[in-house]
This record gives sequence, structure tokens and C-alpha cells, in this order.
Amino acid sequence: MDGYITNIKIQVNPKIYVKDPETSVLGKKIIQQSIILIDEIGFEEFTFKKLGEKIGSNESSIYRYFENKHKLLVYLSSWYWAWMEYRLVFSTANIENKLEKLKKAISIVTGTIHDDHSTEHVNESILNKIIIEEFAKMLHTKHVDKENKEGFFLIYKQVNYRIEKMINDVNPDYPFAKSLVSSIIEGSLHQHFLKNHLKTITNCNDEVNPSSFYIHLIENLLKQ
Repeated sequence: MDGYITNIKIQVNPKIYVKDPETSVLGKKIIQQSIILIDEIGFEEFTFKKLGEKIGSNESSIYRYFENKHKLLVYLSSWYWAWMEYRLVFSTANIENKLEKLKKAISIVTGTIHDDHSTEHVNESILNKIIIEEFAKMLHTKHVDKENKEGFFLIYKQVNYRIEKMINDVNPDYPFAKSLVSSIIEGSLHQHFLKNHLKTITNCNDEVNPSSFYIHLIENLLKQ
């Protein structure tokens, strides 16, 4: 994936931020260091005051980019899923076999993430750890319906739609494609969480990636 999106700007819904952090050195520094700090102390303990101290800037300067830390987390999630969508598009574009294309897509969204060096201010490996730990919390809020109407989760849903189409291409008679995709994507985050923290209730480990489980699942589930 390195170098694939060097000249492509990740597009995030402008309603999520006050000022686009991609447009300035400070904005990119906020993104870069917020990822590192959230990974270090957790989202519950994360504050703009602590982030300001880390980047050597006033807390007020961060509020010029994001209304609150929840919006910052939504931004990071949106960025991650947009990056993931680019990976899906580029990595599956030339695969003609429908099942192999689907398996490649699943390996991308469920596999271990490595840093993409073409995005200097975002360490995708660390960001993936945040998505594993915090993504469900971002969705499970009282404001989820309002934020959904405003398009906050559109990029995430686009990733789902792309894989749903691949499932339909493999087996158009399978009646639960939407549920299968969302179960695979969110379930894989949970499997990564379990293999990191509750190892005795998952078969996934350092040798067995969640991708292996989900590819095995779809190979058997979508047989015609």
C-alpha cells in the first residue's frame, strides 16, 4: 500500500471539524499527536489540555479545529475508513475472480495494519489500535442518529457497501449480505481486541489472524 495514495487527499465530512486539519502544519500535528496520545492514555483520559501540552500549543488552538474530543475521534475514524476504502479500491481493482476479490477485501479490512509511510502525519498502525479499542464507543452514543443524518459515518458505510456488492457478486442468492458485512467488519475489531486482551475466548492469536477466520467463514457460507 505504501505510495498508493501519496497524491490523494483523504476526504472527511467538513461538518466534523471546524477547520480542516489537513490545511496547516498545526492541524496535521494535532492529528499526528492525538493518535499517539490516545493510544498512550486511552480516550477517556484524553483531553485537549493534555494534547496542547504535548504539541506545545494552547488548548484554545485545538478548539479552532475541533469542537470537542468526540468530534476529533469521529474525524480519526472517518480518516481511517477513507484510507481503508482506498486500499480496497486499489488492491482489488484487477482481480477478476469474484471469490478471490472478496477474500482479498476481507483480508484488508480484518487483517493486521501496518503504517503507510506515504501518510507522514498519520501512523495507521497506531490508529488501527484506536479503532479496535474505541470505534464501538464512538457509535454507541445518544447522538448517533443525528450524526448519521449529518453523514458522519458515510465513509464507514461506503466500505460496507463495497464489500456487500462483492458478496452479491459471489452469491446473489445469499439473503443477508448487509448483516454479514457489518458482522465481519465490526466482529474483526472485536476479535483483534480479544486476542490482545482476553486471549482465552478467541482462536485468534499471533499466528492466527482474524482474517483467517472470516475468510474461512465466507468460503463455507457462500457456497452455491
